[in-house]
Amino acid sequence: MNLRDIKKDIDYLFGAFVEDCSICATVNPELFDSAIADIMEEGVAEYNNLKDKVSAKVEGSKKAYFQGLRKELLVKIDSLYDKLSEAVQSKSSQE
Repeated sequence: MNLRDIKKDIDYLFGAFVEDCSICATVNPELFDSAIADIMEEGVAEYNNLKDKVSAKVEGSKKAYFQGLRKELLVKIDSLYDKLSEAVQSKSSQE
């Protein structure tokens, strides 16, 4: 596990998330409201947070630190997709 791979994973996963939010807004413009915009903003904030953590100076075991970051990345992405799914489902059930 190297630093370059985790940076690529962060870029890819958060890029895919923002793209999925954009596609959702394009396909269903009536669903795009402040809730989905807030979820996108939260995703960008998490992206910036993880990029800062990756760039930070690590003391101790780098391998353990980056494994922890990778787990944190997956948990945060999963949480953001759950929020997006809930927002879409709540809007579609109101119709």
